[in-house]
Formats: sequence, C-alpha cells, structure tokens
Amino acid sequence: MSWESTVTYYQTINEIVRQELGGLHSAKILLYSVDFSEIEACQAEDDWEKSADILSSAAINLEKSGADFIVICTNTMHKVVPQIQSRVGVPIIHIAEATADELKQHNITKVALLGTKYTMVQDFYKDKLKKAGITVLIPDEQGIETVNNIIYNELCLGITSEKSKAKLLSIIDRIAKQGAHGVILGCTEIGMLIKPQDTELPVFDTTHIHALKAAKLSIEE
Repeated sequence: MSWESTVTYYQTINEIVRQELGGLHSAKILLYSVDFSEIEACQAEDDWEKSADILSSAAINLEKSGADFIVICTNTMHKVVPQIQSRVGVPIIHIAEATADELKQHNITKVALLGTKYTMVQDFYKDKLKKAGITVLIPDEQGIETVNNIIYNELCLGITSEKSKAKLLSIIDRIAKQGAHGVILGCTEIGMLIKPQDTELPVFDTTHIHALKAAKLSIEE
C-alpha cells in the first residue's frame, strides 16, 4: 500500500504488456494512490471498517472511470476485500488467490509466509491458501514482530539494510527447517529486500505474481 511497492507494480505491468504486445505498447492503467498514513492508522487502531470505506471510495471512483477490474496493491488490505467487492460491480483480483495458483503450478504444498503481523497471524489471507490445499507456516512470535517492524519502519519508508535482510533470511532458514518447500513474500514491499537468489527456497514474490496477473488480464480485456 506504500508508494514504494506501487512503483514495482507499475513497472512490472508495463514491462509485461510491452513484452507480450511488442513495439511501443504499454498498459492502460488507472492509478489511485491513497495516503498510506491514513490506512496504517486504521490498522493500528483496529478500525478495519474505516479502511474499507477509504478503499471502497477509491474502487468506486476507478470503476466510474472505466476500470475493468481492481487490483489492490497490498496483501494486508485484502482483509477488507469482501466489503469493497460488495460496493463495486467489477471484480477484485485477489492477491492470495493469484499466489495460490502460482504455488500449485510449482507443486508447492507447504510454504513459509512472511508479511505484516496482520497477514501472518489472522486468517483472511491464510485461509485462501489453505483452501487451495497449501499448508502455511509462519515465524514464531519474535520473528513476527521482527518482520512487521522491518516492513513498517524501514521498507515502507524506502529503507533497505543488509542487517534487516540478514534477519529475514535467518527467519526463512528457521521455517525451512520445519519443512517449508517455498517462501511467500506476503507483503508487497519485502521484495525490495529479498530476492530469489538470496535463499535456497523457491521465492514467491506476491508483488510480481499479482502484477503479472493484472497485466495478462489487461491484455485479455
């Protein structure tokens, strides 16, 4: 939801459209950038209905402007997708469902999940994976706080550090020993720090998975 990952979405979608269509083609995108400070305050205050109202207003405006579908560029805020979807007629492309499809294509049935504490602890995201037959492993309590702090206090501010990268890789290694066959970067900013070459586990970056899905759908539309 921070603009840091919006950059990745915008670039990835346009690159894929150009690759698929060639020449000077680029994607037709309606971009509604929210004030992340307002959203984060809602999260901290456990006021998910207010955040649903903010994002629903954005989605309604996008639909009125001609959007064929909605992509919410965040994992955590998919918690309020049911509320948003009830207020718009166009489909919302769910990031967890897109990720589950990608995992199944790679025959991954047991996976580590890194994200905000809301994504890791609550069921709104994990349930989508479990319904696809995927077992989800998350860090211990200390690991959850570490990942969450790195996301909000560093990555969302555009800060990347080798120290924090080492911490995340250590957490991934510990979960790998529990039998994980892959790791989901379940926050759209984590890909700024962790790359596929950084760990032996297959890495599934939800930002790229989601953006790829959006690009292909836009071409079909």
